[in-house]
Amino acid sequence: MEKGDIIRWEYEAWVLENGEESLIDTTKEELAKEHGIYDPNAKYGPMVSIVGAGRLIKGIEEELLRAEVGKEYEVVIPPEKAYGERDPKLVKIHSYRELARQKIEPEIGKEVVINNKRGRIVTVTPGRVVIDFNHPLAGKTLKYKFKIVEMVTKDKDKVLAIIEMDYGKDVDKFSVSIRKDEIIIQLPDVCKYDSAWSMAKYVIVGDIRDYVANKNVKFVEFYPKKEEKKEEEKEEAKEKEEEKAPEEKKEEKEESEAKEEEKKEN
Repeated sequence: MEKGDIIRWEYEAWVLENGEESLIDTTKEELAKEHGIYDPNAKYGPMVSIVGAGRLIKGIEEELLRAEVGKEYEVVIPPEKAYGERDPKLVKIHSYRELARQKIEPEIGKEVVINNKRGRIVTVTPGRVVIDFNHPLAGKTLKYKFKIVEMVTKDKDKVLAIIEMDYGKDVDKFSVSIRKDEIIIQLPDVCKYDSAWSMAKYVIVGDIRDYVANKNVKFVEFYPKKEEKKEEEKEEAKEKEEEKAPEEKKEEKEESEAKEEEKKEN
């Protein structure tokens, strides 16, 4: 592989600790269920990634560059090429009052965000709370089993793969046209109402220009015109109106005669 290649790959990620292995992430649905980490909201199956884009841990980025399509690999990633060593300075003490101001109820194991930093509460004592801002996998040695199942080569397919990676919803309903100076993407209905799309589209444009082509990118929303009634339907409606007309006239006549009779009686 080379930097900038767009691939689909499947993997298993394991933590190696005290002579034991624990599955922490995978693209394989059945394996996730088997090891009790299945997420019903997650999308399983080969994942789209851009090789060398810096979005994966360093050790995996290096291994993907050396990998070939279709071959299975098993590699051990040390902490310095995964999520780094644990830093004691990232374990902070916060007061109950400080957390109360941010409406955080202290509970051991609870994930919190303070000053735009994500951490995990590790200790709760009277008056103070200890929060660990290290990554949960900091200091851990990882093992990956992976296989690149496809390298995406055609520009149209690359655009769709980028949409899958950066947005992920209803990818099969996007339509892509590649022209000399522009790339036109027709959007499915979900994008009209999904707030996540308003952010994802900027990332998509950046990735298209960096890894597909530096062209104008045009997003098109389609609103079909209101269909007019067919001539046959119009004729049927007209005939129904004509059938109703004599009945309505008869009712009007009877109503008028009834009023006349009331006047005579009075």
